[in-house]
Amino acid sequence: MRDVYCHLEGTVGRITLQRPNALNALTHAMALQIEEAIDVWRDDVSLILIDAQGDKAFCSGGDIASLYASAQSGDIAYGRRFWQDEYRLNAKLSEYPVPIVSFLNGFVMGGGVGLGCHVSHRIVCETSKIAMPECGIGLMPDVGGSLLLANAPGYLGEYLGLTGARMGPADAIFAGFADWFVPYDEWETLKRYFTETGDVTALAEFAKAPEPSGLQASLDEVNRVFAQDSVGDILATLTDSDTDFAQRALKGLRRGAPLALACCHRALSTLRGTTDLRAALAFEFRFTARAVGQGDFPEGIRAAIIDKDNAPKWAHATVSDVTTEEIDTMLSYLGNDALNLEKTA
Repeated sequence: MRDVYCHLEGTVGRITLQRPNALNALTHAMALQIEEAIDVWRDDVSLILIDAQGDKAFCSGGDIASLYASAQSGDIAYGRRFWQDEYRLNAKLSEYPVPIVSFLNGFVMGGGVGLGCHVSHRIVCETSKIAMPECGIGLMPDVGGSLLLANAPGYLGEYLGLTGARMGPADAIFAGFADWFVPYDEWETLKRYFTETGDVTALAEFAKAPEPSGLQASLDEVNRVFAQDSVGDILATLTDSDTDFAQRALKGLRRGAPLALACCHRALSTLRGTTDLRAALAFEFRFTARAVGQGDFPEGIRAAIIDKDNAPKWAHATVSDVTTEEIDTMLSYLGNDALNLEKTA
């Protein structure tokens, strides 16, 4: 069975991720196949639907095992090529001339956010769990996730990006990662309707009101804690608080690599108010292009999915050990190696 199935049903393009046993993690080849399909369909479709096999995940992220293998062999170029191609796909999905509907069930993380959360119509259900947990593996939120985080209400983006907290359906809609809640048992009916009609205007008739957003209710506390000048200040504020929210946030934040946390905080401050996805992707690439050779990313993958000891040995013991110069270096302009979103042979 192919990892992603791209086909036409009339004038509707169908893209289905088919790696349910791997939580539909996005491989480099899958990203290129999806890009090829939407390029070919560009002038011939009225609508595109993106969904996934299985009920556990739409897409749990990028295929980081392949990135680890390349890092171990000393191949830094592979990671850059993977991210450049993936980011180009993210941009194309965002700018596509006809509606694209994503069905975001189960886990939607990292690369899944890039695939499903920049399109025109984003649907969640009862099982949706959306997150940007990259700091926990030594990476910074990317695939355009930094833009979504930077434009979330208040300082919600800092909370989500630094702690890797998961959003339920109402939280995702409130934070700007999704648009509509449709109960999961109605999805097949909705997909059939879209396929038969090519018309997304009836989506509002299928949509329901989700349970209230816990993040919306907690926004005042989020803002009080995360509206700080540095990650160190956020940590100090959390440490001094004994609320349930603070303790959960502190636990999540402490899982992150100090360098990635500091760079994430700088990125969200820099991108706040930006609406240009391509600019955000270019900024993210400054970090990811260096993540294998200069950052904690290989160690984060080792601890999380290779050895699974969940005991990463980060380059810095605490975020206080990260210098401004190190942040500047990770996020400095790449010159001739800067992100190029034009497709090359």
